Amino acid sequence: MTMNGTTAAPNATDNGPRSYGNWTKPRTAGLLGLSAIGTAILFGGAVFSVLITMVSNIGNGVITGVIFGLFLLTVAAKDKHGQSLLRRATTRAGWMFTRSKGSHLYRSGPLGRADWGTVQLPGLAAGSRLTEWRDSYNRPFALIQVPATSHYTVVIGTEPDGAALVDREQIDAWVAEWGMWLATLGDEPGIEAVSVTIETAPDTGTRLRREVTSRMDPNAPEFARRLLDDLVDRYPAGSATIKAYVAITFHAAPRTGGRRRTPDEMGRELASRLPGITQGLTATGAGTSRPLSAQELCEVIRVAYDPAAARLIDEANAAGEPPELYWPEVGPTAHQAGWDTYRHDSALSVTWMMSNAPRGNVPSSILSRLLAPHRDIARKRVTLLYRPIDAARAAAIVEADVRAASFNLTNTNKPTARNVTATRAALATAAEEAAGAGLVQFGMLVTATVLDASQEADARAAIDNLSATARLRIRVVHGSQDSAFAAALPLGLVLPKHLQMPAEIREQL
Repeated sequence: MTMNGTTAAPNATDNGPRSYGNWTKPRTAGLLGLSAIGTAILFGGAVFSVLITMVSNIGNGVITGVIFGLFLLTVAAKDKHGQSLLRRATTRAGWMFTRSKGSHLYRSGPLGRADWGTVQLPGLAAGSRLTEWRDSYNRPFALIQVPATSHYTVVIGTEPDGAALVDREQIDAWVAEWGMWLATLGDEPGIEAVSVTIETAPDTGTRLRREVTSRMDPNAPEFARRLLDDLVDRYPAGSATIKAYVAITFHAAPRTGGRRRTPDEMGRELASRLPGITQGLTATGAGTSRPLSAQELCEVIRVAYDPAAARLIDEANAAGEPPELYWPEVGPTAHQAGWDTYRHDSALSVTWMMSNAPRGNVPSSILSRLLAPHRDIARKRVTLLYRPIDAARAAAIVEADVRAASFNLTNTNKPTARNVTATRAALATAAEEAAGAGLVQFGMLVTATVLDASQEADARAAIDNLSATARLRIRVVHGSQDSAFAAALPLGLVLPKHLQMPAEIREQL
């Protein structure tokens, strides 16, 4: 699910902390609380029933009206996540079809079915390709190409400073810079989407041991050496590492209808644009920002699919002998996608999607507990998905939202409080966009990974509790856990571009 939000100045008071909000879910004008498609079905059914009555009899007309009414009921009846009965039924039918074909199973390697015995990525990322280039600062960066959608993705590794012991004014400045950075993306030619991934995982202790060992005096007393060795052995227990990645996806065509550029042309262009993008990220509180090399990106994806490999990779890097990983080798050797779980190599994962953003205004620390490590989850990945909208389209979108909200408010004598609030939010968004704010669509994916299937229930309960503290409404992704898992990785996959049915129509069903 996507939400519309602007990057305008937040709500603030002279004495209180700043708050943020005014995001709206895209809606279309319709009667009786229906969407545009639902309203079209209503009128179409009424007209068709009248025609059947005229050419046949009133009994057949009534039967036709009942059939259309039942179909309309499947579109109108929605659960708390906004999922209609029709959409849930089609999801279940699609899952049954997937199981009947065996597409939910994947086997790779020498004994698998992958080409040439490789361990390539499954699903949506199966056709992706990886190349390495150097930017204007002579830094190597990995470039992911997805030929099916003509997308190219650059992954930037960041080291966020965090909000601990930081003044509120500095935090507000970081948030403002982040909003400005998102707003400028709408003016960048060719940018399709941006994803921000915050990953927490257990600390293997390899980096700590390497740091202590390299600084230990060989003439130190035996007691001091044993004390340091004991600290190195005990300290990593229960500690965690936090890593952040920003994946920026570009389209091969710089503008709609333009010529699609070749991989070589994209590599050369992004090499010159990347320093400016990373420099802008530094001011947002992201800390040191640098593009990931091909080797580093391969390690990130390999560990995500097989967490047991994390310790081996860390030890190899600590020894100065990094493993040589290639893109056709970073996928899982086996996976099994379930209705609401995803089994891959040495772990089991569950992915949730945001169905509704927090209502009202929220502080900047609203996601702090959701992003923090949790003892019941071995690896947790929270991914924010952004799709910047250029200024030309943004004006038309916000005006359409205003017209739809106003129509839904005035088509009844007793408007609901939600319709009134939606109209106010649409008007505020239009005013902010007219004042120069950027417009973005955003969503969220949360992935919890456990190493033992018996820990699944604890991980689910933990995510439910953490989402409540963030005032988020999330739901488990049903029938496509493998695709949701891949979309939560820093691969730059734009899910709406992989759907057979346009996302605009899916949102109305």
